[in-house]
Amino acid sequence: MILIQYPDTFSSLHPVVNLLYFVLVLVFTMCLMDPASLLISLCCAVAYSICLRGRRAVRSSLLFVLPMMGMAALVNPAFSHEGATILTYLPTGNPLTLESIVYGIASAVMLAAVIVWFSCYTAVMTSDKFVYLFGRIIPALSLVLSMTLRFVPKFKAQLGVVMDAQRCVGRDVDQGSVLQRVKNGVTVFSILVTWALENAIETADSMRSRGYGLPGRTAFSIYRFDERDKAVLAWLAFCGAYVACGWAAGGLYWRYYPTIKGAALVPLTVSFRLAYLALCLTPAIVDLWAERAWRESRGVV
Repeated sequence: MILIQYPDTFSSLHPVVNLLYFVLVLVFTMCLMDPASLLISLCCAVAYSICLRGRRAVRSSLLFVLPMMGMAALVNPAFSHEGATILTYLPTGNPLTLESIVYGIASAVMLAAVIVWFSCYTAVMTSDKFVYLFGRIIPALSLVLSMTLRFVPKFKAQLGVVMDAQRCVGRDVDQGSVLQRVKNGVTVFSILVTWALENAIETADSMRSRGYGLPGRTAFSIYRFDERDKAVLAWLAFCGAYVACGWAAGGLYWRYYPTIKGAALVPLTVSFRLAYLALCLTPAIVDLWAERAWRESRGVV
């Protein structure tokens, strides 16, 4: 019997369910530009990332994301001067408009949400899930993408190993003169590149020796599509279809140029955003559902 430790209940669902969820939230995050949808996406992405990787890991990621958000928010009004509401004039003589500032902030929030969602994707959609989904359809491409997605965490782990080894022999990048530090850094980089190339060759030889990609080849799989997966898949299909219909009907419409204007806030348009919130909170809903089922099975109220 094979036991796999998952970070949360949603990660233990069938790979098709996991993939559909991330496709929906990523597509809607990049397409829905109204402020409410962007805030829903970013808040849910950060909350799910904390659930998967912990607060310390998310805090270190935000140290990279927040400066990038600030840069994106500043670049747009500096280079885009569209908009009807002129606040002031830049030293270059170009107008600074309210619409360009708001659009820059919205773009920064969208970019941050996409990055955080992708970090959640890499934690849930492991390489074995990706190969399971696309191994028979596009075996070569699925193997390359799987190796690419897992390359960064493996490269980071190997970097720590190499740095510790170099530190033990007195060749750390923080030791010696500036020239010596540069030399030690080049040595570490050379070791990592050599390791990466050897690891890629070994993986390719191993997969080839196992007959990967050959016609008629069978493969062992631990994934089974059960009733729980069917229920969550139906839930995702309903929420996704409802939000897509609202988007197509203009219920989530929002523009920034030439003036800021969006769809009227009526019960129907609010329902579209609530459906999107429910879609983004699906992992939390699944976790609560599983916890309640466990309590009922144990007779705990």
